[in-house]
Amino acid sequence: MKIEGSHELHASAERVYATLIDPAVLQRCIPGCERLEKTGENAYSTTLRAGVGSIKGLFTGNVRLEDLRPPFHFRMNVDGKGQPGFLKGSGDLDLEERNGVTLVSYNGEVQVGGTIASVGQRMLQGAVKMLATQFFTAIEAEARTETHEPPPRHGFFRTALRWLSGWLRRTLRRT
Repeated sequence: MKIEGSHELHASAERVYATLIDPAVLQRCIPGCERLEKTGENAYSTTLRAGVGSIKGLFTGNVRLEDLRPPFHFRMNVDGKGQPGFLKGSGDLDLEERNGVTLVSYNGEVQVGGTIASVGQRMLQGAVKMLATQFFTAIEAEARTETHEPPPRHGFFRTALRWLSGWLRRTLRRT
């Protein structure tokens, strides 16, 4: 399954990049992430609670970052398995800054198997888009935070409200 998309974040590329590779921040921002621990240079093990539709479960896996070119690019390789199935994939994240706004573009390929694959590609892609929106909304909040202390955890409703208020601001600016 191919995944791709882009998100505008109102923060500098340097700040967004640093946020995207910080394991403590990622643990707070990845929906369902229960654990993210460093296992080597640019390598992590993780535990997430995730699912699509009625198929949900706990996944354990590994993440490896490659081809790091701060603050504009990195490649991410992931693999994970759990009771509902498995996933394996890789993708590129590219950052481009214009006037203090950073466009993060991502694209990659993911293989999904087991029970979770039975929900169908359209439903999986919808879930990926929703999770990506939640993730990048939380990343933007983190990147805009100037202090080093963590902001409150990002719950679903808080993330949805933050996304909605940002969307309204952008829409009103255009009119």
